[in-house]
Amino acid sequence: MKIPVARPIVGEEEIAAVASVMRSGMLAQGSVVTEFESSFADYCSVSHAVGVNSGTAALHAALLAAGIGPGDSVIVPAFTFFATASSVSMCGATPLFADVEPRTFNIDPDSVGDLIRPDTRAVIGVHLFGQPFDVAAIRALCDDRDLVLIEDAAQAHGAEYRGKRVGGLADLACFSFYPTKNMTTGEGGMVTTDDDALAERVRLLINHGQSKKYLHSAVGYNYRMTNIAAAIGLVQLDRVEGFNERRIHNARYLDRHLAGTGLATPYAAPDVRHVYHQYVATLPAGYPLGRDAFMSALDDKGIGTAVHYPIPVNRQPVYENEHASCPVSDGLAASVVSLPVHPSVTDEELAYICDVVRSLRAE
Repeated sequence: MKIPVARPIVGEEEIAAVASVMRSGMLAQGSVVTEFESSFADYCSVSHAVGVNSGTAALHAALLAAGIGPGDSVIVPAFTFFATASSVSMCGATPLFADVEPRTFNIDPDSVGDLIRPDTRAVIGVHLFGQPFDVAAIRALCDDRDLVLIEDAAQAHGAEYRGKRVGGLADLACFSFYPTKNMTTGEGGMVTTDDDALAERVRLLINHGQSKKYLHSAVGYNYRMTNIAAAIGLVQLDRVEGFNERRIHNARYLDRHLAGTGLATPYAAPDVRHVYHQYVATLPAGYPLGRDAFMSALDDKGIGTAVHYPIPVNRQPVYENEHASCPVSDGLAASVVSLPVHPSVTDEELAYICDVVRSLRAE
């Protein structure tokens, strides 16, 4: 028995959609991408969605479209995936590392306020593990200082903040469609916005800076999405709400049945819809096993686990000279552990996971 901590979910409908594109001979960016962009914009209730070939490309293109470049600084959370910060560096700008809130693991508005400098041009808030960050608080800081606000929604397709879906809560938003995300295109990403000028700039930058064929008005990149990826995305977009509901069901089951085991289960803020890209618990001080021993014990029983993330970004070697103090991020990196929550996990498997964790506590 092996229950993986993450698993892509694709079926015959996705296979048929890809086969249709393959038979058409139109494999690169084309009408299928346009259809996917339109459908995804509708899903997020925004005016524009621009398909790209990865979530990192989405972040890079969004920052460039917002005018971020050398001499600028951008505030990002320390506890996130590396690309949130590296995309800033790719623009020639400097990431400034904010600490995160201890319950939601999301960017802390107080830490952001303390970091703003004269050269700060933007803030990237991450909807980490599927839970939206405190958009209103960060938006107020950005509006007060005329800063661009970007949502890193790579892990939060369909999540909601105060009744509104992520993707339309800031100046720009960036999604990833990596295989283990809440929906996938194999590899891919999307930039969403309600700003016509920003959308036009993103489209220019992801296609070699071409304003029309062979006329280059900027130095751009080949960040285009393919029709093959978009075909998968269209099918997955029809399925993502079902996927999310199952993730929420699984998370609530784990919440109930892991109570009393000593694990600290994930906190969900009252004004959000958390879509549980990952189910990230913490091992508090006094838990009878260290994290490595806990993960090894579950692995011995056929249960996959992971650590998201073992090293805060500000402590990565490439950024170790930043000297950012982020004690909450340090503590989370030392104590978090992800358990299976993806839609393929059955109720029987959930019961088995909880039984195993309870047995560890008893030992």
